Amino acid sequence: MDTRIDKEKWKLLHEGTVIPAHPLALTKTKELDERRQRALTRYYMESGAGGIAVGVHTTQFEIREPEINLYETVLRLAAEEVNHASLKKPFLKIAGICGPTNQALAEAKLAKELSYDIGLVSMGGLDLTEEEHLIRMKEIATIMPVFGFYLQPSVGGRTFSYEFWEQFAEIEGLCAVKMAPFNRYQTLDVVRAVCNSSRVDEIALYTGNDDNIVIDLLTSYQFTVNEKTVTKPIVGGLLGHWAVWTSKAVQLLEEIKKIREKEMLPSSILTTATHVTDSNAALFDASHHYKGCIAGINEVLRRQGLLSENTCLSDQDRLSPGQSEEINRIYEQYPHLNDDYFVNENLEKWLLER
Repeated sequence: MDTRIDKEKWKLLHEGTVIPAHPLALTKTKELDERRQRALTRYYMESGAGGIAVGVHTTQFEIREPEINLYETVLRLAAEEVNHASLKKPFLKIAGICGPTNQALAEAKLAKELSYDIGLVSMGGLDLTEEEHLIRMKEIATIMPVFGFYLQPSVGGRTFSYEFWEQFAEIEGLCAVKMAPFNRYQTLDVVRAVCNSSRVDEIALYTGNDDNIVIDLLTSYQFTVNEKTVTKPIVGGLLGHWAVWTSKAVQLLEEIKKIREKEMLPSSILTTATHVTDSNAALFDASHHYKGCIAGINEVLRRQGLLSENTCLSDQDRLSPGQSEEINRIYEQYPHLNDDYFVNENLEKWLLER
């Protein structure tokens, strides 16, 4: 089976782009709102994002439960919208893949059939040894290219050793890693392992550290490998945070790319970094251990009109006490970060039935 990525898409992935984690549009009665699900995909494409990740945490893992059975549907709807758009530039379709090996392999096969480019493979919630995780990933990588994912322990991930990442980086078919441990030491483990890998030029590094987005994107890492200096940047982000205010995220990444070329960082970008992190604290409900992270994203989309309701499949996923007020605060404090005007200008068009 061919597990290579189209050349233009590979180039986009490695140059760095904005990849939002695609939410789930539901009615008040928890039925799929297909019109708004399609509208979200249209929003991300027109925002200038370079791809979408569907079937991931932000899409709600419950879509896989037999009584809900929405995993294939949401992947298909997003693929249909991307394919119908006939974009003149590359756009990455990334499918979230999770669960025990048999489930993960079935999801990868389905994603491949639906024309997805890469599988973002979760390693969370599995009682496996590091060696068993490597075997699982290698099997998935025989079906389609894979995007590794280091998930923070506080939301179901686990800590992996540096030696694990050394072996992980050598997996054929691994084209990128999303680093989201919310921990500088653990992020450094992944980058150092990739830099020491024989596949260093084949693996793109993406931030998933919502607490450190801008700083991650500004940082180039350097290591001495076999008496040579290897430099590796974190080129883009695959983020739930970028599921909202996406057009502004695209502008921010373009600004960061220009700054990377300069000798000195302007102090203003460091101030922006704090604005983004503070905003994420409200959106992701950091003060309540991220319990309201999906609801926080949905709330902004509801306020913008992209969602009709802030509804989640699980009754546990709702705004925490005070979270709505925190979202009000970041709107007032950081108006330059939201893209309400852009959404308002285009919403009617995105909601049109085809």
